[in-house]
Amino acid sequence: MTGVVVLVVAVVAALAFGVWRRLTDGRFAASAPGAPSDAPGLPAPAPAGLLAGTEFADRLGERATLLQFSSAFCAPCRATRQVLAGVAETVPGVAHVEVDAEQHLALVRRLEVMRTPTTIVLDARGDEITRASGAPSKQQVLAALDSAL
Repeated sequence: MTGVVVLVVAVVAALAFGVWRRLTDGRFAASAPGAPSDAPGLPAPAPAGLLAGTEFADRLGERATLLQFSSAFCAPCRATRQVLAGVAETVPGVAHVEVDAEQHLALVRRLEVMRTPTTIVLDARGDEITRASGAPSKQQVLAALDSAL
C-alpha cells in the first residue's frame, strides 16, 4: 500500500512540474530596473552595455538586439535560432546574436544564464530589457520587442 501512495505522489509531482514548465518555458520576464549607470549624476553607460569588452559588442542592432545563448546539443536552441533570425530579418534595426554558452563561460556566468536556450533582449545601448529561458514563440519575441522599442 505504501508503494502505491509513493507512486501516486511521484506521478502527481511530475505532472505538476510538467505543467508548470510548459506554462513558463519561453516567457519573457522584465529585467530588474535601476542599474547603477542609470542613476542621476553618474556618467552614461558605454555603448555595448552588457556586451562591452566582448567580441559581440560591435554586433548590436540599431534599435534592439536578440542575444541568444545556445549549446551544441540543445534541440530547442535550433528552433529558437530560427525564430529569432526570422524576427531580426523582418523587424528593422533588430539584430540576432547567438553565443555558444560552452565557449563563453565567463559571459554566461556574468549574465547569470542558467540554461539554454536563454534569450536576452537588449536595447540600442546594449542594456538588458527582458529575458526568457526556454524556446520563445515568434509572438512572444515580437511582444517583448514591442515593449522594448
